[in-house]
Amino acid sequence: MPSTSESLLDLAPVIPVVAVETVAEAVPLARALVAGGLPVIELTLRTPVALDAVRAVAAEVPEIALGVGTVTTPAQAEQAAEAGASFLVSPGATPGLLAAMLGTGLPFLPGTATVSEVLAALEAGVSEMKLFPAEASGGVALLRAISAPVPAARFCPTGGITVASAPDYLALPNVGCVGGTWITPRDAVESGDWGRIEKLAAEAAALR
Repeated sequence: MPSTSESLLDLAPVIPVVAVETVAEAVPLARALVAGGLPVIELTLRTPVALDAVRAVAAEVPEIALGVGTVTTPAQAEQAAEAGASFLVSPGATPGLLAAMLGTGLPFLPGTATVSEVLAALEAGVSEMKLFPAEASGGVALLRAISAPVPAARFCPTGGITVASAPDYLALPNVGCVGGTWITPRDAVESGDWGRIEKLAAEAAALR
């Protein structure tokens, strides 16, 4: 597993955001991402098999930085940590959720969408965070506006970002990486087209 003592935002230009429907697809999908040059994944807690998929990837693909996303409750933060997550990602962050994620001892990216939420994360000692939903909340323009008054905050924007728009985000000084779903299209996963996913991962890894 890559060291998570380094910044989560510097692991790769794109963090693939994935919702798996079966445990069986999780491991080959993770291996395809690594083979394509993206040694990081965010498995979201949006399906019933998510935690089992996390356990499988943690056991069989130790070279990947294994994030667990869509963490919305303190209990989910604890469950993700126990399942083998190496970092956590939340769509938003209440004081209780922030405390729970801090309590796991894992690196994490709390979700923010407003300047007040960014300031709340900074007050909790967190300077790296997710902007979600990025496009819907203002995207590149919002991040550019935030950079001057709140220079300490760095972001992984996620939500509505495409391979075409990703470079615009990555060019911003307060953006370290973006989150994207385009690297693991559902039809490729269902058909087991791991070569296609590896190719998409390679293209995303080359973005700067």
